[in-house]
Amino acid sequence: MNIIVQAMTYLLNILYNLSSLIGLPNYGVAIILLTILIKTLIYPLTYKQMASMRKTVDLQPKIKEIQNKYKNDKEKANAAVMELYKEHKVNPMGGCLPIVVQLPIFWGLYSTLRNFPYGNSASAAHWFLGFDLTKIYGFSPSFHIILPIFAAATTYLQTKVTSPNASTDPTQKTMLYIMPVFFAYISATVPSGLALYWVTMNVVSIFQQLYINRKLTNVKKLA
Repeated sequence: MNIIVQAMTYLLNILYNLSSLIGLPNYGVAIILLTILIKTLIYPLTYKQMASMRKTVDLQPKIKEIQNKYKNDKEKANAAVMELYKEHKVNPMGGCLPIVVQLPIFWGLYSTLRNFPYGNSASAAHWFLGFDLTKIYGFSPSFHIILPIFAAATTYLQTKVTSPNASTDPTQKTMLYIMPVFFAYISATVPSGLALYWVTMNVVSIFQQLYINRKLTNVKKLA
């Protein structure tokens, strides 16, 4: 993990220097640039994930038919569903890959912000829009609570855009409301720089998802 933290510190300093070149010398700007960079790099994985999810949604009627046909034999039902996935080249676990890739990044940024060596940068460089990026604010009744609120709101919107059936499917509906609360809590109990990373990640993800949805719809029309 030390290697990840060192790499994250090095990368943040590079992005901080880049922010200085554009006249905005601030680690908050560096974190936003970091988020955009990560989302750009993992875009191919995100696209594959969403294409797989779209196929899974399209296969739901056939899956229900299989489940009804083998309602007394779960083993045969599961085998038939897996065969259906294989036939249509759907990886049911593919949606986990972008998340797994980001876990080391999330942990590395957390550890970096807790012990960040700011070097020769101005002391104000780790303040962004009134937030000390290294500080954990909790649920104090101040304007700092806006970051957890933004984290919850953007998580909700991102889930809605990613999962069109979230309002009707019982499992997805539960996640639609639980995940925003969970990430609001997380955002209040980690350094605010990490909460900024999560909010920015959600915002970029929403725009990426809207683009992917449109692209997949066009591909389906042409098919």
